[in-house]
Amino acid sequence: MFSVDQQGKELDFLFTKRPPAIGRRGAVTSPHYLASQAGQDMLKRGGHAVDAAIAMDAVLTVVYPHMSGLGGDSMMMLFDQKDGKVRSLNGSSRAGEEASRKFYTDQGFTEEIPERGALAVNTVPGTVGAWWELHQQYGRLSWKEILEPAYQYAKNGFPMTEKLVSYLKLRKDLLSEYKETKRVLVDRYPNPSEGDWMTQPELADTYEQLMEDGVDAFYKGPIARKIVRSLRKHGGMLTENDFASYQPEWTEPLSERYRDVDVYQMRPNTQGMTILILLNILNQFDLQKIGDNTPDYYHLITEATKLAFLYKNQFIADERFMEKDPTELTEPALGKRLAKEISFEHASGKAEKKPNLPHFKSSRDTVFSAVVDAEGNSISFIQSIFYEFGSAFMAEDTGIILQNRGSFFSLDENHPNRLEPRKKTFHTLMPGMVLKDGKPILLVGSMGGEGQPQTQTALITRMIDFGYNVQQAIEAPRWLYGKTWGETSDSLKLERRISDSIVQELERRGQEVDVYGK
Repeated sequence: MFSVDQQGKELDFLFTKRPPAIGRRGAVTSPHYLASQAGQDMLKRGGHAVDAAIAMDAVLTVVYPHMSGLGGDSMMMLFDQKDGKVRSLNGSSRAGEEASRKFYTDQGFTEEIPERGALAVNTVPGTVGAWWELHQQYGRLSWKEILEPAYQYAKNGFPMTEKLVSYLKLRKDLLSEYKETKRVLVDRYPNPSEGDWMTQPELADTYEQLMEDGVDAFYKGPIARKIVRSLRKHGGMLTENDFASYQPEWTEPLSERYRDVDVYQMRPNTQGMTILILLNILNQFDLQKIGDNTPDYYHLITEATKLAFLYKNQFIADERFMEKDPTELTEPALGKRLAKEISFEHASGKAEKKPNLPHFKSSRDTVFSAVVDAEGNSISFIQSIFYEFGSAFMAEDTGIILQNRGSFFSLDENHPNRLEPRKKTFHTLMPGMVLKDGKPILLVGSMGGEGQPQTQTALITRMIDFGYNVQQAIEAPRWLYGKTWGETSDSLKLERRISDSIVQELERRGQEVDVYGK
């Protein structure tokens, strides 16, 4: 993360080494230092928080190709100082006009959509459209200026991080299954090492087209045609009309009061409402009395998560297709009723009794970033290509790896997230924002599939209930309930630094506990 003080001096820090510097002229954070530098530079040039966010997101598509890309989706939560309102922009897209359950069942896929390859791609990437929409409404710097850092890193290169190298090695066999992906990522870097220089000339050409022709290059021009041609060549179903008809959607965010703050989240098709259900339950308990890092705290959080997941799993889909209005599910009255079902003495098994439970696959990627500018304009945003390297299918001559988010659709006709033409799939992305007295005090988000609402709950409870600062809340011991990380067990996963006595007490109450870490 980077911030800029009153004199404009650059202050960089690692959360794990020292507390964050105070930024009076803005602050940015992202998972990669080059992205953070690009965002910081946009703020120093007088850009709106949105300008910095787009620049950061764009750089991430270059330097973080295993986790993000132009072939993915984005979700944004925005607070603009002028109107004092929170807005959310849904940068996911609907399934293509030819995407149907029959398309897959006719090819022998009767239970699940393939997770990789051209057949896993049945939704149009929404990220570029979301960037353009944000820029048109709030941007102060030019479109070219914002995309220039990403273009330069793609054309001239950047040093590979240890994490990128590890994913290239881990997924070498997978990436080698697809001709263009193999040529660009495997043949050029057969034995990568940390610090090796990576260039992506095809992606640089794509960025050059975007800089010159704007959003139409991606959805109505040569980029769209290349993507569709590559997919159709390998059995895919997206059409040029699917691309041409794409529009990101401004939506009214969901919000609920937690203690003395207002928590804002994305509407479905995202899982954003999950944390609001969870916090409505916790609102019925005195967490200060219960105490942090106690058996009661971990037990209560886990039981509340199970109950919130029941509603997530049963109802969340494209809002147009949902059986219930999301506001019904986030009403405080439901939280009060669910709280009465929690026993502090015995763990429930309700998380395994899930009507219409989808096969929630393991999402292993996501990049969260956030920006606040000097005026207080704030944006919390997440980008994803779903699995690491998404579908692993790269459209020819574009440098773009396409997401496999559409593989999350169900082929069960009775499932709430069943595949239908022009329908949006369930989305794990959920950038959040917390306001106090009408002003943002926390921009929150994380990677980790089902872990996202739990990580956000950890930060919010520890800051609001226990008075931790941001650094303390980040460093406090974590828990995770569910199948995230590709696990098949709905166990409660705890960090090893949580004491043995707490683990034993949770097991006595009936929690299935797995301990992770050294």
